[in-house]
This record gives sequence, C-alpha cells and structure tokens, in this order.
Amino acid sequence: MQHSARAGRRSTVRAARRLAVLVPLVCALGALVSCSKQEEALTTPCGLVIDGSGSAAAAKEGFDSESKLKDTLGGFLTDQKCGTLDFAPVTRSSRSSSCRQDEVDLDPPHDATTDQKTQRANAQRDAAVAALAELKCARTQNGSDVWGALTRIGEAVPTGGPAPKLLVVSDFDQADPEFHLSRQDITTKTARAKVIDSLVDKRGMPGIKGMDVFPVGLGMQYKAKPSEAADFDSFWTEALEGRAKAHVDDKYRG
Repeated sequence: MQHSARAGRRSTVRAARRLAVLVPLVCALGALVSCSKQEEALTTPCGLVIDGSGSAAAAKEGFDSESKLKDTLGGFLTDQKCGTLDFAPVTRSSRSSSCRQDEVDLDPPHDATTDQKTQRANAQRDAAVAALAELKCARTQNGSDVWGALTRIGEAVPTGGPAPKLLVVSDFDQADPEFHLSRQDITTKTARAKVIDSLVDKRGMPGIKGMDVFPVGLGMQYKAKPSEAADFDSFWTEALEGRAKAHVDDKYRG
C-alpha cells in the first residue's frame, strides 16, 4: 500500500510538471483568449484647457504653461483613468479659435492578444503631442479668454456617463478684448458676484456642471500679493463652484 501511494504521488507530480510545460505552449500557440490579462476599462471622459497667452510664456513674469503641462498631463491621465481626451485653447477668443485637435482615444479597441499597457502608453504619448500642438497654435492667437475656453471644453467632452475631469493649465487671468478681470473690483463677495453676473450675461454659463476642474497655475501672478491672491481665488471658486456648479480640485495646482 505504501509503495502504491508513493507511486501515485510521483505520477501526480509528473502530470503537474507536464501541465506546467504545456500551458505556456498553449498560450504561445493559441489565441491567448484565456492567457492574456485584460486591463480595467478606462471610461472617464477628460478635457484639457491649455493657455497660450503671454502670461503663460516661459519668462520671469510668466507661469510657463508648457512646463506645467509636461509635469502634470501624464499623471492626470493615469490618476483619473481617462478614456478620452478633448482639447480647448485659451486665446483671445477661445470658443471660436481655429486651434483644434481631435479627441484622443486613450483606451483603443483591442483583443485578447493586445499588449494593453504598451497600447495605452502610446495613446498617452499621442495625447501629449496633440496637447503641445494645441499650445503652439494658441500662442499665435494671444489673449486670455478663460471663460470661453471653459465653455468650449464643456461642449467638447462626452457627457451622459462618468463625470468628466478637466485639467486647466492657466493662470486664469481673464483678459480678452472685451473684458479684463484685473480691472474689476473683486475685493468683496458682493463685488465678485456683480463681475460674475456680467460675464454670464455677456458670454453665457460654461456647460461644466458636475465636472471636476483641476487648475494648474491658477493665481500664480499673485504669488507676491497674498491679499490679492485670496480675492482672485475666491472669485474663481465662486464662479466655478457657486455658479457653474463644477467642483474645483487643487490636486495638480502646484
């Protein structure tokens, strides 16, 4: 009986070893249907607003939007599990600007044999190239219509599914041919409300309700003026959260 039990165990071990050799061969020769691990689907619609105004230049008085874009975009796309990325420029007339990039699919169609990690990394590189192209174009149309850019990105990102995530690389200094925020009184809540009223009356409300807005560079021009910085931050919080009903998240603000 003992001999029979040992023989049985040896037979089981030999069978397991044969199976261990056989499975990789099946995976290598077959369609890999049951052998290739599929990644979690990326379903979040994302948007990028990129500032091409003079204050976004890589100069002492600028906040260098290109550098901030390169520092934050990849992490944003990964952290927020972005499945698509749409674009909007900040120019003198953002909503009608000719600077346009096609939506990038960050989770392209695939089958069981696809190396999704490599495929997605390539898609993120495509997104980075498109973002830099959008910035290059925006720099030729100087101006800082942040409100119009928010309106445009709200129109571009897909809705009806998960809440869109918006990365806004800008100092948020609204300064287009018809409106300069720096010339407005935003020192009190009442004064700020009047300024927001004037923007909404003339330009309408950006369709970003329920979206998460991640600013990068907001208020950087006020680093040496804390009191003015506080009023500026309050203005945009009241405009974006209080009026447009979006949610502001400072995770990438820097």
